[in-house]
Amino acid sequence: MKTAISIQDEIFEAAEETARELRISRSELYARAVREFLARHSRANVTGRLNRIYGDNAQASTLDAGLAELQSRSLDSEKWK
Repeated sequence: MKTAISIQDEIFEAAEETARELRISRSELYARAVREFLARHSRANVTGRLNRIYGDNAQASTLDAGLAELQSRSLDSEKWK
């Protein structure tokens, strides 16, 4: 699919140089960049990374009782939509 985008000159020049160095077309470079961006920012990927970071330490991480009480009280005053 053809598309048009506007980017800053310095980004364009860096992309052109990178495409030349990799010996790929500009289109291939942009397709790879978008594919990588989508993979990094997909919900499943973010959730998986957070689970890996916090999953093993779930038992070790506890909330201070005083802070838990303050959080609980603040929820009562929140307006939920």
